[in-house]
Amino acid sequence: MAEPEAKKEDADSRRIQTFPIVRFCDMPEEMKVETMELCVTACEKFSANNETAAKMIKETMDKRFGASWHVVVGEGFGFEVTHEMKNILYMYFGGNMAVCVWKCT
Repeated sequence: MAEPEAKKEDADSRRIQTFPIVRFCDMPEEMKVETMELCVTACEKFSANNETAAKMIKETMDKRFGASWHVVVGEGFGFEVTHEMKNILYMYFGGNMAVCVWKCT
């Protein structure tokens, strides 16, 4: 009986972590929500290819909010960037996937 219970707990913990968790953001609320939705969509669509997910996010952000956006998608990375005020989002998705999106000139 203990085994099915452990499997249920594992499934529950994975389900809980499927929503985005914002680590840092100084974007206006509307831009933040739109960017988060874009990041989740890209990470789900290209779950096997972080480079393609980052490319989709960057190209979409450039079109919606003007150039020059930069994107990092992956696991286990650190960063320090200079960015325009009100133009950075750092979030986690799916437990161990992180996305950092920022704009600089």
